[in-house]
Amino acid sequence: MENLRNAVIVPVSDFLYTYILIALLVGAGIYFTVRTRAVQVRLARQMWRVVAGSRGDADGGISSFQAFCVGLASRVGTGNIVGVAIALTLGGPGAIFWMWMVALLGMATAFIEATLGQLFKVRSADGSFRGGPAYYIQRGLGSRPAAVLFAVLLIFAFGFAFNMVQANTISDALSSGHGVDASWTAVGLMALAAPVLFGGVRRIASVAGIMLPIMALVYVLLALVVVALNVTEIPRVLLQIVEGAFGIDEALAGTAGGILAALLNGVRRGLFSNEAGMGSAPNTAATATVSHPAKQGLVQSLGVFVDTMIVCSATAFMILVAGPTVYDPGTTTEASGAALTANAVAESLGTWTTPLMTVLVFFFAFSSVLGNYSYAEGNLEFLGVRGRGLTILRVLVLAAVGAGALLSLEVVWALADVAMAFMAIVNLVAIALLGRWAFGALRDYEHQLRSGSGVQDFVDGNQFMPGRLPGDVWPAQESAARR
Repeated sequence: MENLRNAVIVPVSDFLYTYILIALLVGAGIYFTVRTRAVQVRLARQMWRVVAGSRGDADGGISSFQAFCVGLASRVGTGNIVGVAIALTLGGPGAIFWMWMVALLGMATAFIEATLGQLFKVRSADGSFRGGPAYYIQRGLGSRPAAVLFAVLLIFAFGFAFNMVQANTISDALSSGHGVDASWTAVGLMALAAPVLFGGVRRIASVAGIMLPIMALVYVLLALVVVALNVTEIPRVLLQIVEGAFGIDEALAGTAGGILAALLNGVRRGLFSNEAGMGSAPNTAATATVSHPAKQGLVQSLGVFVDTMIVCSATAFMILVAGPTVYDPGTTTEASGAALTANAVAESLGTWTTPLMTVLVFFFAFSSVLGNYSYAEGNLEFLGVRGRGLTILRVLVLAAVGAGALLSLEVVWALADVAMAFMAIVNLVAIALLGRWAFGALRDYEHQLRSGSGVQDFVDGNQFMPGRLPGDVWPAQESAARR
């Protein structure tokens, strides 16, 4: 497997990120930021209000808050703990700067793709909603082959590659911190995941809604304590991040070395963590019951902010304030995964934190397994596979979880990088072509905000939309007028 990684997976990954994906991510982020007039800044206060004021609907779907939590269940995971540690090891402190830039632009991209997910969603037989890139590619662009291609890529990425990463993180934390054999971890994870995976997306939403806010809050509070104890180090840390990003201080380069290494690792780990533009979050965004599609766009944009600007930054600061005894740019190669973050916390607060970090890593990664599976299941259903086919997917996902716990960190992360690159390329092209629909929904939302009577139900065919939407999920202008 290591030979395959070095000969094929890594060269393909480097080519995709260096010559295609960075240009697409940055270009799309700038384009959507300009066209929405920086929605991620102008409507920042609205994002929090929408999440706080969301509610469920007995007629089908889940609430905005539940969709927000399921999205975070996939976003907030190993990318925040292991991904940041790997970015720092390979790209140096400068990689964190590029993670921030990807997230800042990605908030606009996340708004667009989540809004499109809502606009082009469909109602399932059980009353719940389904949607995502596969749906808006087929229904918005009229291309079934492109939609099928995306669905297959997502099923592989989230059903298998990303879940292998999550399992590998748990295995690494248990092995390095407590000496637990990887084979026992593999068996335990499969046993724990099976009941939830076979329970369906609604059970995943309820589990994530409980687990995610609690563990994210505990982790951020832990980081705040570490940073507060080392508050005098913050100016040095910020300077390291900026100098490393632009190659001002060569001593701050990661083991891969140079500005390009900081940029590539920052983009890779940033994309894996916040998923903006990857096409994953719209799958959950589409399942929410909201009165206006732009509301869920704002919710998912906020998810990118929470993931990178808060949780990833917390991890980076904990590692960087720990000093050279734990992390030394350009030389630190050991403990580049969850163990590096755990060592940084222990350096500041003591070894009593090791079991706590293990618990947090477990819940971060395990919640991501649940969120990842919900994406894969939704896209398998899009392909028309149900019943026995879903059962086979669940069994294969459990097998991937077990395999991920046994494989090396380098192999599973390299595989995940390639999988998410192909997914993001297809999705970014699609949302660039469909962006006008999301722009119209945003203009309608802001028009209603300015009216002073609050945001009412979205009406299909309103004056700001470029045309009529397929299907009958959203009420048409004529029927709304009759009511």
